[in-house]
Amino acid sequence: MTHRITVERNTLCFAAAHFATSGGQCESLHGHNYDVFLELEGDLTADSWVFDFVEIKRIATTICQELDHRFLLPLYNPNLQIEGRDTEYEIRFGDRRYVIPKADVAPLPIDNATAERLAQWLAERLAQELRARAVSNLRGIRVGVEEAPGQAAWYTLP
Repeated sequence: MTHRITVERNTLCFAAAHFATSGGQCESLHGHNYDVFLELEGDLTADSWVFDFVEIKRIATTICQELDHRFLLPLYNPNLQIEGRDTEYEIRFGDRRYVIPKADVAPLPIDNATAERLAQWLAERLAQELRARAVSNLRGIRVGVEEAPGQAAWYTLP
């Protein structure tokens, strides 16, 4: 039998700036106070846990802190020209040019800074951390990223 636990909000959040591209257009630079939702599905351990709530919150909070108060830079966006220098990134879209200190950037291996891709990145980072801890009872990870109340994207890893 499969069980499921969920954790959300409170410490599972981050504030970040971004812009997304769509249809050859680029949003204006803006930010969100993102909330994160996690669901872990799996078999119970010998101690009758899917996973320790305290530990999953600690892991997820650490991952969220990688994004907190940063500019979210989608490194694989085909619409952006990105040049990384010693201490800064220069990002171009058409006649727009942004120069941002590297310390203020979260460079992400994604193609767009959408809630959908952020949910996927977070799910994959969480899975990576759980694999490093040799967690073997999980059957699925689901992550939601809410960029505004009632406006969230979800990604599920089997």
